[in-house]
Amino acid sequence: MFGFERHAVYSNEDGSIAHAQLVMGGGMLMLGSERSDGSEWSERIRQPDEMGGVETQAPYLVVSDADAVYARVREAGAPIVLEIRDEDYGGRGFSCRDLEGHLWSVGSYDPWAVK
Repeated sequence: MFGFERHAVYSNEDGSIAHAQLVMGGGMLMLGSERSDGSEWSERIRQPDEMGGVETQAPYLVVSDADAVYARVREAGAPIVLEIRDEDYGGRGFSCRDLEGHLWSVGSYDPWAVK
């Protein structure tokens, strides 16, 4: 949806994602689905719909073409939270929820380019 390529994906017995390694450019993002297995990790994780739709973190994904990613995200059916726009601080971006309900911001703002 965002343009990542799969490096490795490991599934749980129920088909959910136990661990995924996704790459884009020279970077990698690792993540997994929430699970209720009583482990130390799972006791600390909740889905947004279990907390009234709020998040305690929200990643910002830096991309070169925010409009292209926005089009893919809309096509995939992800809910758009903040429509795409030019930002006062530079770049162009939007915010959406992924298909599990997590909030993401995506844009072309490049903090490495700001001096």
